[in-house]
Amino acid sequence: MKKFAIAAFAALTLTSCGEQMSEDGINAERLLNAQSDDANWISYGRNYEEQRYSPLDQVNAETVSDLGLAWFDDMDTARGQEATPLVMDGKLYVTTAWSKVKAYNAATGEKLWEYDPEVPGETAVKACCDVVNRGVAAWGDHLFLGTLDGRLVKLDRETGAVAWEKVTVDQEESYTITGAPRIVDGKVFIGSGGAEFGVRGNFAAFDADSGDELWRFYTVPAGDEDESSPEYLRRAADTWSGDMLGNSGIGGGGTVWDAMAYDAELDLLYIGVGNGSPWNRAYRSPGEDGTGEGDNLYLSSIIAVKPETGEYVWHYQTTPGETWDFTATQHIMLADLEIEGKERKVLMQAPKNGYFYVLDRETGKFISGTPYIPLNWSTGFDENGRPIQNPETRIDVTGKPALVMPGPLGGHNWHPMAFHPGEGLVYIPAFEAASLYVPEADWKPDRKRGFNVGFDLSAGDLPPDEGFRKQVEGTISGKLIAWDPVKQEPRWTVNHPGAWNGGLLATGGGLVFQGNQMSEFNAYNAATGDKLWSFGAQTGVVAPPITYTVDGEQYVAVLAGWGGALAITADGLLISKDGPVRNVSRLLVFKLGGTAELPAEVEVAKIPLDPPPSRASADVIAAGGKSYARYCAVCHAPGAVGSTVIPDLRRSGALANKATWQSVVHDGALKDRGMASFSESLSKDQIDAIREFVIFRANQDKVMAREQ
Repeated sequence: MKKFAIAAFAALTLTSCGEQMSEDGINAERLLNAQSDDANWISYGRNYEEQRYSPLDQVNAETVSDLGLAWFDDMDTARGQEATPLVMDGKLYVTTAWSKVKAYNAATGEKLWEYDPEVPGETAVKACCDVVNRGVAAWGDHLFLGTLDGRLVKLDRETGAVAWEKVTVDQEESYTITGAPRIVDGKVFIGSGGAEFGVRGNFAAFDADSGDELWRFYTVPAGDEDESSPEYLRRAADTWSGDMLGNSGIGGGGTVWDAMAYDAELDLLYIGVGNGSPWNRAYRSPGEDGTGEGDNLYLSSIIAVKPETGEYVWHYQTTPGETWDFTATQHIMLADLEIEGKERKVLMQAPKNGYFYVLDRETGKFISGTPYIPLNWSTGFDENGRPIQNPETRIDVTGKPALVMPGPLGGHNWHPMAFHPGEGLVYIPAFEAASLYVPEADWKPDRKRGFNVGFDLSAGDLPPDEGFRKQVEGTISGKLIAWDPVKQEPRWTVNHPGAWNGGLLATGGGLVFQGNQMSEFNAYNAATGDKLWSFGAQTGVVAPPITYTVDGEQYVAVLAGWGGALAITADGLLISKDGPVRNVSRLLVFKLGGTAELPAEVEVAKIPLDPPPSRASADVIAAGGKSYARYCAVCHAPGAVGSTVIPDLRRSGALANKATWQSVVHDGALKDRGMASFSESLSKDQIDAIREFVIFRANQDKVMAREQ
């Protein structure tokens, strides 16, 4: 009743909040009224429904051509930048890579304070997808930050001083935090990542005042459930088989690393659950014949819980028995839609698996699901809303390689969608790319280092033919899709030449803002998709924009900086019109009539390939390639075709010196810079075999470059 009373009160007081905070700072009333607060952006998705729509309309289809840079600030972290800034009382707060926080005067760009949690550099090897952070949450006069190494930190909003910090995970395991916390009535919710490395998924609630843990919700069973275990976990245990869970093997996955939304009237918190660990269900949940079996709840599911207690209410599993890294951690959005003549309270999601889902958010009942990109793992849904799976793509059952669409980066990844209530459209930053999944024979988990996926990650390496690589890149495409969630069809689509495109913002000015891999920040007509404005950002833009006002003047802000999952694993393969995408991490803020200019773009000299001769045997090179794929490719890219975010090993000065290579990889000489020791997972002979593999690949590419 408490939440309903607050919601009812808020409904009676929906007036513009102007540019002044309440006397109590950010409180329950302000968060419930966030959508009517034109001046500010006080939570990650702007409102609890996570719609990312602002009614501001000074910048509109007629005036956007006059949009110019008001101010910018360069970051001190040249890694992936994915954060949503918050704006309160004329001040802007943003997180950067390595979980740093910066505060600015939102109109002038004057830096007010900055905070560095001093995350240990070696934490980087626990992060599947770069050392990113997506933002802070606000409550009272404080900000709340999740750090890469698993801490929840409370900061004074005026000074950046630490009020308290709490460790939220087992730091001996490969947990990381990259997502933004959410807050409901003084309870701070935070999850974590790490499924690729073998952790057990969970999320927890903490008291905003004291930092005390209030409850913790596990998303997969531990493998030893009994009558004392929560009923929802006992029910989940019946959908798993084998003995891989817990101390006998690996954690099972199911991490809650991003999506959350809240319905105040229903008093339900919705969270998205990630992939299994390992991906290959034949190892994670084997039947008597050794093939994968079981739905493996609650992997790849949307779960509703009571925020007061963490009590399970309902779930919907988007990919039963997932085996392709098809997470359901993608953006969860709430809206009220008229469907078949009836007003429905719905939850919408476009997870990795390629379907756009509309669910009843009160019951979890399936309403509809339609592919928003081409897919081949499923042929539709049965009468209960369960996806009908294509048996040819069930590599955990067939034991044979399969080309599956979409691949592990998904049809849509973490990049937030946006909803325009006037148009009735959800804007999806979509991605088309298939992937070859090859089961690995005799796979064993390694909970210390490297990917625990149960597939041969070296099998999909592209040959050393840049022409072929460019052909492959031509089959990968990014799309901005304006999706009608009632008709379950696109109204319009913009095809991007680059694959990895940014999060979205919709506005009352009839605009949709989005950055992209091609170093552009664009504004589109929300009704038609026509590009109305573009800004050359000098770097890829993947973070979502926001908008706010100061003294009645509208601003648009976005954090630029190339990085994240695609950038560190495939940047060397994805060629833009101007060459590989560089990282230039900076905050960009625009207004009508803005006249600021970026510094001239610096030409980065490319170090020529000059490796030592390759003299190792074919067996050594092959063994090194296997180890490289499992332990190195996650950061240094498949086939050693390095990115522009993390050093390209083909050009490493350590290649020619076995002792130097060992000091880095075995001894951890560069751990403070993110390169931790691999001595607990790889012998010195295996480490040197990786060096020989990289030398071999560098020589292949050197020959290829000379021939072109």
